Amino acid sequence: MQKRVSLKTIADELSVSSATVSLVLNGKNQNGRVSKEMSQKILDKAAELNYIPNSLAKGLKVGKSRTIGLIIADISNLFFGALALHIQNFAEEKGYTVIIGNTNEQLGEMEKLINFLYARQVEGLIITPTEKSQILLKKLFHNKIPFVLVDRTFPELPVNSVLIDNYEISYQATLQLVKRGCKRIGLVTYKQDHYHINERRRGCEDALKHTGLYNPDIMEEVRYDFLKNDIKRAIFSLMSTKERIDGIFFTTNSISINGVKELIKNNINIQKDIQIMCFDENDAFYILPYTVPFIRQPIKEMAQKAVDLLIDQIEMKDEENQKIVICAELVLSENRMF
Repeated sequence: MQKRVSLKTIADELSVSSATVSLVLNGKNQNGRVSKEMSQKILDKAAELNYIPNSLAKGLKVGKSRTIGLIIADISNLFFGALALHIQNFAEEKGYTVIIGNTNEQLGEMEKLINFLYARQVEGLIITPTEKSQILLKKLFHNKIPFVLVDRTFPELPVNSVLIDNYEISYQATLQLVKRGCKRIGLVTYKQDHYHINERRRGCEDALKHTGLYNPDIMEEVRYDFLKNDIKRAIFSLMSTKERIDGIFFTTNSISINGVKELIKNNINIQKDIQIMCFDENDAFYILPYTVPFIRQPIKEMAQKAVDLLIDQIEMKDEENQKIVICAELVLSENRMF
């Protein structure tokens, strides 16, 4: 078991006193007794060594930093980039600064970021959690650390969360492909055990089952770390079936845009050769010579709800956990919504 990092450990590393380290990490250096340069070195060393205060809950509140941490799954994804922007704007309106960290869907990175943000004395966290992060979240909960999950959740955990109606919107999106005359509808989704991904898949599959069109052989899974290669394989597999498919439901923003690129690369005429349904709006859709139907997530509203929930926890205005579900929109064209 790794030895716990103490104030003395950090002090010894930097050749300063434990009292100096304590002043900085406990937010008591308002009078500038420790120089800015040394303060920064102490904060950096604490983050590097994954220092965690003895009392996490107390540690987050000392000094009232009016800073919150935002842990994002993939900042390169347009959805998460927009979510981060809105969260930052709403937090700043309420007088809070946001420190943003990116996990790249890695559990180890999420743990490092939580420890890093503790060292920076944030007062609470907004998190899009990685797979298998329940233990980390349980620790936050049991230590009474204010936090909110956004876009994703674990239904078995009694924690604050904000997400969309993943099952219902996916069900309706798939039915729309059926209404457009599709008889063989494929699915491309992530090979992940995330609640929101599972719900999107379940919504699609239930719609197909209820219309008598479900075929498990044309349900494709792709891996996050090998997305481009797996999308290439998935599209080839779907388009090479003996009975040609005529519809595809893409379950995320990153899968959608890569799926559309792969179809175009293979000279497959979208809307003529195949109907598609995409998750999330993308500016690229508007430069194509045809309409791409998509699911628009209420990103701004999700961000606002997440910030409000977190600040209510921090300021102890509401200690009851809330699970907020917001309706998404199915956009069939630029001017018409379903």
